Amino acid sequence: MEKTFRWGILGTANIAGTFVDAVRRVPGAEVRAVASRSLSRAEEWARAQEVPRAFGSYLKLIESGEIDAVYLPLPNSLHDEWCLRAIENGLPVLCEKPFALNAAQAEAVAEASVRSGVPVAEAFMYRFHPIYEKVLSAIAAGRIGALKTIASRFTFLLDDRNSISASAELGGGALMDVGCYCVNLSRLIARAEPVRASAVAHMGEVDETMAGVLEFSGGITASFEASVESFERHGAEIAGSEGSIIIEKPWFPGEDGASFVLRTPAGDETVETPGGNGYVLEIEDFMRAVLDKHPPRWPVEDAVKNMAVIDALYRSVRTDHSRASVGAVRPGGV
Repeated sequence: MEKTFRWGILGTANIAGTFVDAVRRVPGAEVRAVASRSLSRAEEWARAQEVPRAFGSYLKLIESGEIDAVYLPLPNSLHDEWCLRAIENGLPVLCEKPFALNAAQAEAVAEASVRSGVPVAEAFMYRFHPIYEKVLSAIAAGRIGALKTIASRFTFLLDDRNSISASAELGGGALMDVGCYCVNLSRLIARAEPVRASAVAHMGEVDETMAGVLEFSGGITASFEASVESFERHGAEIAGSEGSIIIEKPWFPGEDGASFVLRTPAGDETVETPGGNGYVLEIEDFMRAVLDKHPPRWPVEDAVKNMAVIDALYRSVRTDHSRASVGAVRPGGV
């Protein structure tokens, strides 16, 4: 009988419940334990989610010897610290997006992962959906001609102003909360790293709304809109010299099936794709990486590169919306 893969969760954020549901759909996996800074809170959450063990300390869970990997949905300001603590204890980490507060923190975690051989990955679940294999294949096959622009949006109205998303101290803001998806999608479609970034933002305690532009070599540009103060909207359009691809639901394409529109001078073609649950697929991929000793589908270096773009966008906002060069990973680094 094969050993059950035991997950431990640091924190009781809403997304942690979604993660539990997804793990239960993965053969050979279970959520064994949860930790909170409050033991009573951890026990209450564990009972509600039917998780066997509860800890009143993140460190006690990490040092318990009762788990095989960590899922980390803590506030963004705590990601690097607890990734590093887990790595020090030999525990692989699937860390919620965004990976850290900045690229320097992300690189420190990545270097620790590479040095120790302990797998770490950023949990951008959307990109595991089968729709993206079809989208990328269509682009590679020249169905829209030469790639020119990528446009995406992810907005919603934050109704709890006491939440992490509204806290500068905890690493909130539109870019960190939802704009990071747009940055990641732009890099995924361009299959490259941007060389410059610029942005404008409506600022409160955090960036409430941000509009950004990424410049890639070869004449490709990406634009995005991210907001935590406006009506909820999702969408992406990828345009080439001879057509475009329109994805109505880029972040949650659909579990039972999905589709995108291929628009050319000949008219619109709806391209059907298999469905999938991104959370389940990312968990399966990370478990394979741990058990088979190979990098996750998107290794930790990708998380560093995404944070480098986010850093550049914030620099642009701070410097009167000027274009900011996207910092490269240091020579000899990951």
